[in-house]
Amino acid sequence: MKNYRLSEERKMNDYQPSPGRKPNTSDSGLKYNTRKEDMNGLEEGVEFLPTMNAKKVEKRGPKRWVVVTAVLLASLLVSLVVGLLVWHFKYRRAPVQKVYNGHLVILNMNFIDAYENSNSTEFAVLSKKVQQTIEEIYKNNRNIGPYHKETIITAFSEGSVIAYYWSEFIVPAYRAEALDRAMADKQSLIQTVEYRSRNPVLKVSSIVAFPADPSIIQSSRDNSCNFALHAKEGEITSFATPGFPNSPYPNNARCTWVLRADVDSIISLTFKTFDVELCGDGSDFIRVYNSLSPVEPHTLVTLCGRYPPSYNLTFLSSQNVMLVTLSTNAEGRNPGFKAEFFQLPKAKTCGEPLKAESGTFTTPYYPAHYPPNMDCVWNIEVPSKNVKVRFNRFYVLESGVPVNSCDKDYVEINNTKYCGERSQFVVASNNNKITVRFHSDQSYTDTGFSAEFLSYDSSDPCPGKFTCNTGRCIDSVMRCDGWVDCTDASDERSCNCTQEQFRCNNGWCKPRFWLCDGVNDCGDNSDELQCKCSDKHIKCRNGKCIPEAQKCDGKDDCGDGSDEGTCSRVETVSCKDYTYKCRNSICVSKTNPECDGTKDCDDNSDEESCDCGIRSFSKKTRIVGGQDSEVGEWPWQVSLHAKGQGHICGASLISDKWLVSAAHCFREEAQISYLDPTLWTAFLGVHDQGNRNNQMVQERSIKRIISNTLFNDFTYDYDIAVLELQSPVTFTTTVRPICLPDATHDFPAGKAIWVTGWGATSEGGVGATILQKAEIRVINQTMCNTLLTNQITPRMMCVGVLSGGIDACQGDSGGPLVSVESNNRLFLAGVVSWGDGCAQRNKPGVYTRVSKLRDWIKQHTGI
Repeated sequence: MKNYRLSEERKMNDYQPSPGRKPNTSDSGLKYNTRKEDMNGLEEGVEFLPTMNAKKVEKRGPKRWVVVTAVLLASLLVSLVVGLLVWHFKYRRAPVQKVYNGHLVILNMNFIDAYENSNSTEFAVLSKKVQQTIEEIYKNNRNIGPYHKETIITAFSEGSVIAYYWSEFIVPAYRAEALDRAMADKQSLIQTVEYRSRNPVLKVSSIVAFPADPSIIQSSRDNSCNFALHAKEGEITSFATPGFPNSPYPNNARCTWVLRADVDSIISLTFKTFDVELCGDGSDFIRVYNSLSPVEPHTLVTLCGRYPPSYNLTFLSSQNVMLVTLSTNAEGRNPGFKAEFFQLPKAKTCGEPLKAESGTFTTPYYPAHYPPNMDCVWNIEVPSKNVKVRFNRFYVLESGVPVNSCDKDYVEINNTKYCGERSQFVVASNNNKITVRFHSDQSYTDTGFSAEFLSYDSSDPCPGKFTCNTGRCIDSVMRCDGWVDCTDASDERSCNCTQEQFRCNNGWCKPRFWLCDGVNDCGDNSDELQCKCSDKHIKCRNGKCIPEAQKCDGKDDCGDGSDEGTCSRVETVSCKDYTYKCRNSICVSKTNPECDGTKDCDDNSDEESCDCGIRSFSKKTRIVGGQDSEVGEWPWQVSLHAKGQGHICGASLISDKWLVSAAHCFREEAQISYLDPTLWTAFLGVHDQGNRNNQMVQERSIKRIISNTLFNDFTYDYDIAVLELQSPVTFTTTVRPICLPDATHDFPAGKAIWVTGWGATSEGGVGATILQKAEIRVINQTMCNTLLTNQITPRMMCVGVLSGGIDACQGDSGGPLVSVESNNRLFLAGVVSWGDGCAQRNKPGVYTRVSKLRDWIKQHTGI
């Protein structure tokens, strides 16, 4: 048929079909009838239109925007319907995999040894019965039964018999939440068991199930990294990750260690070495469970990263089983862990009546982590007057639990709950009795507490001492001395300032020489406010005031570079004594740019030779008692022993064969020439002076000693020496070099800094056995000269705590004073040199300033 359009006069819409006959409709929208006369009439209505006849071509009907809108609405409607259908069939009804870990208690059976072996006939028989029972339980629940695919029994343990299992389900996505609710309804599952049969083959109780990672299915079927161990009475059993220590543990693996002990025993597990991939999203981790079912509510601890050997990693179970799991990703080349475990008798009770004038008590197995599911009660009674409890160590911390709720693990006294990590505090009673309750739930545990109780007179609770509002007793001389000694600062409130003090705006009294030292000693900064420059001016490090607009303008307006040294952008500036010079002799404005992880020099010389100042163990330390350091916490610390005399001085490792120490350690004396290198032996990697023969310690003879020729043995100016080792050391987790600061490196007043050594722990006392550490702070040079009557030279720096009590002492000489800089890298700020006594008030320690002697060190060592 030729192309045509109907004329205006003959529209098919005007045609009326015969009564009783339904018209047909063509795809083009034309109505037609099969009668011959109608077809003829249609032919007569055909008209060929001229191409240029615009009037004839024009089509009347709905406007074009109406048609477009209708088409769009129709398209949207179709898309919506299609989307709903796709969502319903592909997503809402799409099958999803759900896996649950669980356990149940079989009351009418007793545990036998054969149940420990998953390959035994007895294990197989009981597994089949439990499996059938679980399947029956599921079958009778309409939200569970239709979707159950498989259940596998993984283990049994005592009590009467506990069966551990996992169950897999394939469930439509829209039914997944209903399945979760049904599996979490323990009471409903128990009722299902009772309803199923009046005389069940297995009498079951305590059915619990928790959502689990589907990867558990594959790992439970792959026994290549699954291990089962049973403790032997009176023996310690060791185990480790596959390949430890010679090769890294496997990637993309899930390993399990099932640990068991005899009935009525508990398990004590200790990680002796722990080196796993550093913590992060998706990183490798170790998890320990107080159960044989790997479920979150029974998790004792989750560990990742590195821990020093001295870190407290001892955990206890509440029953005779424990599960250790290792989950790894596709990366990482770490050695893993070595652990040991043994069994202990299960305590029948926890807590006891305590009747005495004074005494001590702790959480169970302190300082190991206390077991889960513990309830302890100590009823304390002193003969007369009042009683108070002092908590010297308190670690009852669980991540995510606010210290004001204490709804998991806690200590309760006088209807008040205590939890978290707290400094020393005291709780008192208004009579001679007090009750201390301790509770731990079934999950994550901590170190616990160490406490003492004692009687006191409420009218004079601290005889001869000052009583803090917390109940703590401190020496009376600490009252109003400018330092907060009570945890609530009650020793520094309502004070009358002396002539040697000034009053802060908040009312506290502080030593007058703390004014304008660049440190906010008052807490409200009022000791520094009077030193500030006028409005819209800033204060330079040298005390000069300049307009704010001149800060970071690329020019040294201060004269010491401090207005340009902390800017976000680094400028090329003219070289001065305080500017960092790159190897290409170009100077940059940035303060302390070396080894901070950012390329500031065009030739990258600021980031070269930076394999230093990094500790293998970066975990926050939690040492029970004192300031003992961790193993490997200060890997550059060296112990120098003189023949026949033991430890005499300290030193710092700066390369594989060079040490830095103090010149005054190597003086010529009447009987002994300490400058003779054959007299000395260097021990590196030492933690305990009584245990220098372990594999972590490296012993080296000294080849030569170079003391600074300008050393003055009266003033102790230029107190520095370098020592060359007879043979290079090997860098390990406990032996590594410290970074040397550039000559322009700035350690500002008030900066926290660390000193370490085995020196005397009190003036005139004996040396420490365990390496000690103390955090002190840099003291303003001008103030230091005032305190020590102009004895300080530019090669010296004052560092300490002016209230006293913390300082280096005899035996620490030559040891390191280190500062944590950007990128957590540590630099050697000073060398222990001299002091007026040890830890006396207003008598800070004096250290050789390494930056001022940096060129001398390079001249003699090449470093």
